[in-house]
Amino acid sequence: MSGESKRDYPDHWEADVVLADGGTAHLRPIRPEDADLLRSFYARLSAETIYYRFFSPRPHLSDREIQHFTTVDYDRRVGLIATIGGDMVAVVRYDRLTDRPGTAEVAFLVEDAHQGRGLGAVLLEHIAAAARERGVHRFVASVLPDNRRMTRVFREAGYRAEQRFEDGVIELVLDLEPTETSVEVTAAREHRAEARSIQRLMTPRSVAVVGASRAEHSVGQTVLRNLLGGDFSGPVYPVHPTATAVAGVRAYTSVLDIPDDIDLAVVAVRANTVHEVVEQCASKGVHGLVVVSSGFGEAGPEGRARQEELVRLARAYGMRVVGPNCLGIANTDPDVRLNATLAPTLPGRGPVGFFSQSGALGTAILQRTAERGLGLSTFVSAGNRADVSGNDLMQYWEEDPATKAVLLYLESLGNPRKFARLARRLSRRKPIVAVKSGRSTQGVPLGHAARALSLPDHAVSALFAQAGVIRVEDLSELFDVAQLLAYQPLPAGDRIAIIDNSDSLGLLAQDAAVALGLRVRPPVDLGPLADADAYEDALASALRDENVDAVVALFTPPTIGGYDLRVPQKILRLAAGSSKPIVATYLGFKGMPADLRINAPDGSAAAGSVPSYPAPEDAVRALAYVIRYAQWRQRPPGRVRDLVTAEDRRRARALVGGWLDAVPNDAAPVAASRAQAAELLACYGIQLAEPEAASNLKAASDLDAASDLDAVSELRAVSEPVISELEAELLRSEETWEAQRAPESPEDDCGGSGVPVRIVTSEDPSFGAVVAFGLADETAALLDDRAYRLAPLTDAESAAMIRAIRTAPLLLGHRGAEPVDVSAVEDLLQRVSKLGDDLPEVARLELDPVIADASGVSVRGVRLRLQRPMGPRPELGPRRLG
Repeated sequence: MSGESKRDYPDHWEADVVLADGGTAHLRPIRPEDADLLRSFYARLSAETIYYRFFSPRPHLSDREIQHFTTVDYDRRVGLIATIGGDMVAVVRYDRLTDRPGTAEVAFLVEDAHQGRGLGAVLLEHIAAAARERGVHRFVASVLPDNRRMTRVFREAGYRAEQRFEDGVIELVLDLEPTETSVEVTAAREHRAEARSIQRLMTPRSVAVVGASRAEHSVGQTVLRNLLGGDFSGPVYPVHPTATAVAGVRAYTSVLDIPDDIDLAVVAVRANTVHEVVEQCASKGVHGLVVVSSGFGEAGPEGRARQEELVRLARAYGMRVVGPNCLGIANTDPDVRLNATLAPTLPGRGPVGFFSQSGALGTAILQRTAERGLGLSTFVSAGNRADVSGNDLMQYWEEDPATKAVLLYLESLGNPRKFARLARRLSRRKPIVAVKSGRSTQGVPLGHAARALSLPDHAVSALFAQAGVIRVEDLSELFDVAQLLAYQPLPAGDRIAIIDNSDSLGLLAQDAAVALGLRVRPPVDLGPLADADAYEDALASALRDENVDAVVALFTPPTIGGYDLRVPQKILRLAAGSSKPIVATYLGFKGMPADLRINAPDGSAAAGSVPSYPAPEDAVRALAYVIRYAQWRQRPPGRVRDLVTAEDRRRARALVGGWLDAVPNDAAPVAASRAQAAELLACYGIQLAEPEAASNLKAASDLDAASDLDAVSELRAVSEPVISELEAELLRSEETWEAQRAPESPEDDCGGSGVPVRIVTSEDPSFGAVVAFGLADETAALLDDRAYRLAPLTDAESAAMIRAIRTAPLLLGHRGAEPVDVSAVEDLLQRVSKLGDDLPEVARLELDPVIADASGVSVRGVRLRLQRPMGPRPELGPRRLG
């Protein structure tokens, strides 16, 4: 290959992607065996498309050209192709320019039938990521002036671009360093594509039930009867190998025999025959699959292989998959009326979107939702979550006008960092309430296409809170909070008023409010004989009060049947016109009782309906969750400050890359010396104090035994594996670090004044760079008084992080002590978070101790571990499914 050294095939460049119209394609590097695929692809191109690519007519490619295009070295010459159903539909390639270091010429071709689906944009994203990985920083593209589609792809990518016109050709030069605009463009395209792919699933015009059995209570017949009983707006086609009709509806031998188009197929056949159904659905042009069949990942290794093949086949043919082993999907839109589930009870229309990973719990969830009178817009049970996930549904619900609040029952997180990004954006518009099971183990249920989380559960809760997600303890709390969010306005603050006709109930509510940190005035006790007029006057007064943000109305009759029946009418009337939320404990009802419900035209609850809770504590707890969310939403999100130049960032990457290139090519982490750590920190504007400034720290000599050696020999292998469980590692490193420090006295430990703090950034396999902050003392370590956030931190998040630890008063002037320079601590947190976010090779960076005082911060101790990434971060880089 002309003396070029061929690299191994880069498997990690392969990706399934969602296209602009909601379909899917598979991207992968080109291979020599793709010669026939390329030849067939080229034969389907129009003369105009060929002319735009080669600037001249070229009816066919010669064998030599085919060999040249398909044989690359994945370094100097790189090619990626997009396939759908086994056919090549697009190709992109770059060739390095020998006379322009770090620059490559790029070009791509998209089959005419697939132009306009966003293939060009997604191919450019992936080839740019591959180029950056190989040290290419600029692309040059030559485009004919009237090839507007191609010019638009390059210009709209968001990269910094230069353009010049010469010899009738436009030459575009793209700087491949990601910009704020390019990141936003990628996220926006991802959002539109994934939302569209779910919309196609949720709004089908026709449904086939494959495996529609004649046996009563069978899975296939149950789904069919629920579709028919729900009065689905389109045609429903049973598919049965021998029957002429199922449930009174004409049946077909296979999907291919159905004379009309099919948008959605519900698959209820044996697991070992599902792949045949997928291929038939692909030939039929089905958009999506709901696989309710079991016998996949939850059934062991053979089932997991079957599940992976199911997803591979479906995505290869442009289809999304809900399931397998799921309950199904539902859409209560009166124009759709889709109940493609196994559940006998489906709630009415409402403003809540519900995603559940558990198929087994799905029926109970829907039943409890209906019992509460809580209406749903859409429902998805993902089962093993092999493809469609909660992330996809959040993309859809963000734009769905029928969905006001989102409920999630999560057993695993397939892409936690993406979840946090999407949730942070969605939460600014619509509340998200989540139950995350597995608190004690952070494990993943058998069959789920996800890895176990390595962070401790309280750290996961902190990251949820950072994204604005209301994480509740259980399903009961999920519904308690949902019924408030669905029908009542958000509170403006945390000041609540309590109105009751029983002082016992009022005191219970008051105690609960105080315990939850709410500001509450003494309850207004109207007495057991209070009538509707008394409630009306008290409620109206509370709602008018500028010092009240929410009202808790408690009502229980002194005797059975002995109460003023107008009381709920008064409560409801005042609630309907109020901008402040009202919650109630009304006759012990749980949910949306008819007496406190404003009925929509279809009989479901409408905005202004008042939720009721069986106990005052439940009402106040739900209100407290919502108040904390409303306060998060009121706070400005802040911004990620531009703290480092592109030149310094490239220098940091070069340093880390050079150090790792000098050690054996394996996955073991290596420890850097103090000198190396100081050099890396300096790239991010962090100054490490001279060793004599921390003379009490024996680590300055213990950790730097090799500091006089060159950068190659300074790195040392670390015997233990890189962190798999952050909390345990944090405690282990605390003990080791404390032993190495060996201060002679408390005064020596903190340099005589100031407060010692500890800042850590760790590369978590699921979340990417995670920052931890706390005091650097034994008490903080013992109590694990740490705040956790995802990197990079905004200025608002760094400020909140400092105040999130229980020992924060020691930094803010406790008992008259001089406050530390908090702004300097915030700045340091942001710089460390940026370093961790930019450099996935930094497995762990600890700054301990950092002495914070009124004059600023002094970084005294450092530990740095580096490790070659096992692959790209699950979230960063070009968009992909998975």
